[in-house]
Amino acid sequence: MSAAPGSAICFEDWQALVQLYADYAHVVDAGLWEQWPEFFTEDCVYRVQPRENHERGFPLATLSFESKGMLKDRAYGIRETLFHDPYYQRHVVGLPRLLEAGEGRFEVEANYAVFRTKLSQLSTVYNVGRSLDVVVRTTDGLKFARREFIYDSEMIPNSMIYPL
Repeated sequence: MSAAPGSAICFEDWQALVQLYADYAHVVDAGLWEQWPEFFTEDCVYRVQPRENHERGFPLATLSFESKGMLKDRAYGIRETLFHDPYYQRHVVGLPRLLEAGEGRFEVEANYAVFRTKLSQLSTVYNVGRSLDVVVRTTDGLKFARREFIYDSEMIPNSMIYPL
């Protein structure tokens, strides 16, 4: 059962959409980097951009990848080449808000907060904003065709190593 543009979606699609967001947060929080690219289509777009640049239509982004292959390269880099003080991150993701639904395609917005905990330190708020996503139905279930994280503050502590 599919939704027409602008209408509500069926329960099964809604449930699958909510599960997609929950599973995505689990994978990045658990550091399962080899699984992270599997949430995306082959020709996906993944961007992390400050709110000011997004609202002004500026293309400059903190991270910008234009294919699943680029995401796999990033995952490899995280696992094999990046060295940094160890820390944990934890995502708190709001319920997805459906902006538009079509035949096997959903435009979705969700608020998020990412907390970071370095060993022997208090947890801190690392990044807060919203994601603007295009989710499509594939033979392997729902996947992100486009995932744009628009973060509210232009300040990023030190660096952005892990994906949001």
